[in-house]
Amino acid sequence: MLQETKVIGGIKVNIYGEKSDKVYFFIHGQYGNKEEAAAFASLAEPKGWQVLSMDLPGHGERQDEGYALYPWVVAPDLKKIWNFMGLHWEHVAIRANSIGAWFCLKFFQFKRMEKCLFVSPVLDMEQLILKMMKEAGVSEQRLQGEKFIKLDEANVLSWEFLHCVRSFNIRNWPVETHILYGAKDTMLDNNTFTAFAKRFNCALAVMEEGEHWFHTPEQLAFLQAWEQKNI
Repeated sequence: MLQETKVIGGIKVNIYGEKSDKVYFFIHGQYGNKEEAAAFASLAEPKGWQVLSMDLPGHGERQDEGYALYPWVVAPDLKKIWNFMGLHWEHVAIRANSIGAWFCLKFFQFKRMEKCLFVSPVLDMEQLILKMMKEAGVSEQRLQGEKFIKLDEANVLSWEFLHCVRSFNIRNWPVETHILYGAKDTMLDNNTFTAFAKRFNCALAVMEEGEHWFHTPEQLAFLQAWEQKNI
């Protein structure tokens, strides 16, 4: 499969597949990287799609930038890539994992897209943050006072992030959207997925033995079958 590397506004991206007027923007989740898109691209290319992927801040080849998956850090990068795609492809779709899907909902809410494929999407970021706070025994008052509280090497609670999340409301999502989640996903309540799907008329698929991270041979086989069907 053809793979090309470009630098767009200082951001290195991988572009997979033969030249086409259709592209999927692959957005990975926490701990992920742009190379994850290769497996998806192998399924998308035969159907006429190219795939573009980037490392989010603090991930992949950008780990030296530090951990910074905050909306105000990610937004400029996504804007650069979106503008680039608009100049080079007529049809744009999204394939996103976990927090990558939340960024898609926040920043592309009013963009024209062909389709979205979300895997284990964080559809309610406030619910997730409050759960993390409860498990860590951190009150809102403490977080507001300290501003940042480090939980471990990868997770930092941020008062500004929580405030940003609460000011964001998904009012409009007319895009054809397919959601896959695992019944054993412990990050979000399963009702969150069903409620979102019902509200925005999304197609919902559940793997009973699936977790938030699809990584076992059985989970990956289920994932790829779902992708193959919905690309």
